[in-house]
Amino acid sequence: MLILQNIIYRHPDKDLLFDNIHLNLRDNDKVALTGNNGVGKSTLLKIIAGTLQPAAGQINAGVRPFYVPQLFGQYNHLTIAEALGIEVKLHALKAILEGNVTEANMNMLEDDWTIEERCNEAMEYWQLKDLDLTQKMETLSGGHKTKVFLASISIHQPKLVLLDEPSNHLDIAGRELLYDFISSASCSIIVVSHDRKLLNLLNTVFELTKKGITVYGGNYDFYAAQKLMENNALEQDVKNKEKALRKEKEKERETLERQQKLDARGKKKQEKAGIPTIAMNTLRNNAEKSTAKIKGVHAEKIGDISRELQALRKEIPDIDKMKFGFDDSSLHTGKVLFTARDLNFSYNNHMLWKENLNLQINSGERIALKGLNGSGKTTLIKIMLGKLEPATGTVFIAADSSVYIDQDYSLVDNKLSVYEQAQQFNTAALEEHEIKIRLHRFLFTREDWNKPIAALSGGEKMRLMLCCLTISNQSPDIIILDEPTNNLDIQNIEILTAAINEYKGTLIVVSHDEYFLEQINAKRTIYLH
Repeated sequence: MLILQNIIYRHPDKDLLFDNIHLNLRDNDKVALTGNNGVGKSTLLKIIAGTLQPAAGQINAGVRPFYVPQLFGQYNHLTIAEALGIEVKLHALKAILEGNVTEANMNMLEDDWTIEERCNEAMEYWQLKDLDLTQKMETLSGGHKTKVFLASISIHQPKLVLLDEPSNHLDIAGRELLYDFISSASCSIIVVSHDRKLLNLLNTVFELTKKGITVYGGNYDFYAAQKLMENNALEQDVKNKEKALRKEKEKERETLERQQKLDARGKKKQEKAGIPTIAMNTLRNNAEKSTAKIKGVHAEKIGDISRELQALRKEIPDIDKMKFGFDDSSLHTGKVLFTARDLNFSYNNHMLWKENLNLQINSGERIALKGLNGSGKTTLIKIMLGKLEPATGTVFIAADSSVYIDQDYSLVDNKLSVYEQAQQFNTAALEEHEIKIRLHRFLFTREDWNKPIAALSGGEKMRLMLCCLTISNQSPDIIILDEPTNNLDIQNIEILTAAINEYKGTLIVVSHDEYFLEQINAKRTIYLH
């Protein structure tokens, strides 16, 4: 169905993104395309879709791919019918049914007499039947926009579908519809996603790296298990190579010490024997050459091992290079941090919640805050942070410090550089070199320190935010995360998960990602209605 051979792609600035990409997709294959942030997953989907042209290579597709990109508002100017790709056919069908049977209308319809029926079925399945097909996409929420494009798959029924982060803006109900659709679909599918529940519905994983594509015959859990085995083997290889390097250096030292002793012993014998000065100089030169030769042999071996060790270390996943080290000494498990009694909030003289809220949050709890769009999750968070006053009831806030991390990481300032932002959190009066050491731990090298935050990806902003929290003198009493995984790839989600699991304070998370909530051990759920 789809064959890629030796695909090469260069950015407009001529920098190479990837080369030597080979891919073979069969009928009815359902594939996850995974890889680290910036490796080129979305770019590869665009190449397969035909919206980008590779620098070299061949693409052989038996069918035309149907591409659903990540949504950034680029279709806001279209009506829903235009976004669905059915406006022309529906217009032609309506005209024909009204008696305007022209050649132009027949050509526009293309004998697709069931287009309206398929449209109605798709809109009902994706819970969009209340929408007006003539309204603009800009009037829809992110979740509804995503559903419109997913509905277009049901309408057009393509043989090959490319999905780029399809669950990003969907709530739990929308995700369940997506999972059912993926499971029952009879077409071939390639999915780029960080949603591990979705990825586990797919039967193959294509891992994209700088070396090309590696195929793992199983779902994402199988792939993760294989990668763990590979990484464990890699860690053992690194340890073995480090051991070999130490042994080679020790061997060099012992050999040189032995040679120096022999040279010293020989020199004493020569002096006792009264050997002429010229001959002594010749013997000394020979000894020096012998020592230099020994050094050269060992230096070559040590250099070879060092290069091999350096290459192995580059293969170690970034998450294993990072050190978090949160200072939790001021946190007290069980301390009451927030209490609400008969709490409610008023919008336009209407109470937000059907029933007044009564709740208590204690230090050390891990809480999932759930509810449909418009249920007041953000409002409750702002009340917890002391930024909004309730219309009714009383609140008690005892948290000394709270950190709210939203989807856009607005806690960091886009006008600052990476180093300047880190310095903003330097309440412990760390020296400049200490801050840079912390930045390096979070994979911000010398080349990144003066980079503007506005140029960072979502994953990089998240890492910087975590780094800033470790630079602060104490961990906050409460960390509130609002859809933290929406803009992250799987590698950065794992980094975030590892950091959160080291944090001992109170955690409140708004998320539709059930797998993520499970991994961070969110045991308590607050539902808003």
